[in-house]
Amino acid sequence: MQSAPAATFDEAYYQRFYFDKKTSVVDPAHMDRLGAFVGAYLQYLRVPVRRVLDVGCGIGLWQGLIARHFPQASYQGVELSDYLCDRYGWQRGSVVDYTADAPFDLVICQGVLPYLSPPDLRRALANLGRLSQGALYVEAVSREDYERDVIDEQLTDARLFRHRAELYRRGLRAHSRELGGGLWLSRQAEVPLFALEHLDAD
Repeated sequence: MQSAPAATFDEAYYQRFYFDKKTSVVDPAHMDRLGAFVGAYLQYLRVPVRRVLDVGCGIGLWQGLIARHFPQASYQGVELSDYLCDRYGWQRGSVVDYTADAPFDLVICQGVLPYLSPPDLRRALANLGRLSQGALYVEAVSREDYERDVIDEQLTDARLFRHRAELYRRGLRAHSRELGGGLWLSRQAEVPLFALEHLDAD
């Protein structure tokens, strides 16, 4: 199977999953808690956040959260969807091959990776490692989430790939240390961590 093409993410897609309250997957209270968690933990670790990349930014749910928790940081939204780029002015691009002049202090990739085929997923994970010189937040449902019945399949897009969690972790570990809660820290970051603050063996 191929990765979801850009045409997937048209007006009808966003009406179904974001704008229609009956079928929306967006929970504002969840996003507020998530933003507070990411912001507080990175501030606790003293990870400097000046430049933020939200790749696959959708309708820009993180833009206000970044402004709230990192008011001095710039925010760059990148989207594959022509509809959203036209509507919100995002930069057009894909997590698979997006490039920037310099890496970012925080890269966000929420709900994007399960739309990628295994070869594109591996490329995207490597690219995320190149794009982040600091923190990385990744949210992606895995096959285990379906097997453990923690996914509401009435709301979830049936077109998602059900990749194993280990496939995500293997690609991310090449460049980053797992902090938990979807947060990762670039191996380039000069941030001291206690052994129990990350999941690496070394």
